[in-house]
Amino acid sequence: MKAIEIPFGKGIQTIHVAEDRLQAVLTPQHEKLSQDTETQIVEKALENPIGSSRLCEICKDKKKILLITSDHTRPVPSKVTMPPFLREIRKGNPDAEITILIATGMHRPTTEAELRAKMGDEIVDREKIVVHDAMKKEDMAFFGILPSGGELWLNKLVAESDLVVAEGFIEPHFFAGFSGGRKSILPGVAAQKTVLYNHNARFLKSPLARQGSLNGNPIHRDMLFAAQQAKLTFILNVLIDGEKHVIAAVAGDLEKAHETGCALSRKLTQVPAVEADIAVTSNGGYPLDQNVYQAVKGMTAAEACVKQGGAVIMCAALGDGAGGDDFYHWFADRENPQAVAHDIESIPPEETRMDQWEAQMLARVLCKADCYFVTGEENRKLVEDMHMNWAPDVDAALKAATEKLGENATVTVIPDGVGVIVSSEGKE
Repeated sequence: MKAIEIPFGKGIQTIHVAEDRLQAVLTPQHEKLSQDTETQIVEKALENPIGSSRLCEICKDKKKILLITSDHTRPVPSKVTMPPFLREIRKGNPDAEITILIATGMHRPTTEAELRAKMGDEIVDREKIVVHDAMKKEDMAFFGILPSGGELWLNKLVAESDLVVAEGFIEPHFFAGFSGGRKSILPGVAAQKTVLYNHNARFLKSPLARQGSLNGNPIHRDMLFAAQQAKLTFILNVLIDGEKHVIAAVAGDLEKAHETGCALSRKLTQVPAVEADIAVTSNGGYPLDQNVYQAVKGMTAAEACVKQGGAVIMCAALGDGAGGDDFYHWFADRENPQAVAHDIESIPPEETRMDQWEAQMLARVLCKADCYFVTGEENRKLVEDMHMNWAPDVDAALKAATEKLGENATVTVIPDGVGVIVSSEGKE
């Protein structure tokens, strides 16, 4: 019997699988790339920017500087990254008026407690911080038409700034290819109307809108255009390991630095698709497993391995429930996942509705396999309303899936579904 630890909230779940059933355990290669400390890794990236002058040089004649950072749903280690980022700006321009804009996309607002946990008290007490609200039309400015035809509206602080910079992190993303870089702008600080159009059903159905895919990805194309229109001049993006520690950093030009970081992420995270009757995964633990909405990302990794008609087991603590009423009702108000998929795929881009993209991805998974959701009993009704099975722990989920699929049902385990690119290249 093989015991495999799976991230769950701020702890773990341990699954026990008979070795003759276990097909593979798919994990990224997060080896230590440097003997430097996390801070030293970030500082060296800032000192050696890719395709760009140093930030301290760029900001010398800039009065208003906008620094965009991720919200509470992203494990960007801002306590590590933000201090050297701010020092680099003030090294070149001690008198710069810096505003930190929290890129919430269309998530709920980040609370002060979450800001303090993410950045530390010193930054929260000292710096000017604004939390983006995509629903406030009066806070938006028009930046043109996206390549896809949608309107580009961004937080007006972008237009009012002399220099726009951003920090973030790079990991595989289930429909944008990779996170980081241009995502700080779209969806990060975009208006609801713009995000909805970018996340339309036609784009998400594209075979190019997948983990690790940038070339030809229609979602990435619009995101990059948005960042260029926003004049996002300089980025600091990090790569992190399973313990959320910085293992690498890239800084500099929006495209060149991001491409370098994505290439490294691919090298570290790409794993072969190993098909099985049952695919077990997680969303990497806290903070990414706070709700079902975010957990869909990890489920798409399992989708790449599970056989048609098989079972996906997702482990997620769900401290924040579904992650949105609209997302929940896409499922709760319909008979089955097939009905969800049908209704969403019939919606034209300009009429994209709230959270339909995440619902579209989840419906795609559920149309392929049953899902057993490992979470607290307080979330049982929620999970069952969304056409999934509830399980109190991962072994119970495996037992239930085995009873349905047979004692010899094979198993592939992906401990961190958002930390890998599951690739079928060379599979056949």
